[in-house]
Amino acid sequence: MHKHPESVLVLIHSHDSVLLLQRKDNPDFWQSVTGSLEAGESRLQAAVRELEEETGLVAGKGLPLVETGHRVRFEIYPHWRHRYRPGVTHNWEYEFRLCLPEPQPVRLTEHLDQCWLPFEQALAKAGSWTNREAIGRLINNR
Repeated sequence: MHKHPESVLVLIHSHDSVLLLQRKDNPDFWQSVTGSLEAGESRLQAAVRELEEETGLVAGKGLPLVETGHRVRFEIYPHWRHRYRPGVTHNWEYEFRLCLPEPQPVRLTEHLDQCWLPFEQALAKAGSWTNREAIGRLINNR
């Protein structure tokens, strides 16, 4: 089964810090919650599912998950293109935010470690340009 070339990025933050997760397959790479949409799944459904799978956090019940309206198109690295239909070279990524009252540890299932960092430090540490842009928008909207 091929991956769908649409994904979500869920930026988890408090009033002054951002949660980043350390990838298992590349320990130098830190990121927000991310994941591809599955067949028949809406962007919101994918964001809710990925949030719970990667952190144990459940949206709703006082944890409002908000789609920001920002989306970016990026080129899929050639070494990952075998996961997609032949000829697919780009992915759309849709941005969501989850604001927590304060930093809290999360349950890791797909990552090695977690860290809550002040906005500017998270901006510098995030591994992907799309993640850095999302953090930058958060900083600019304070």
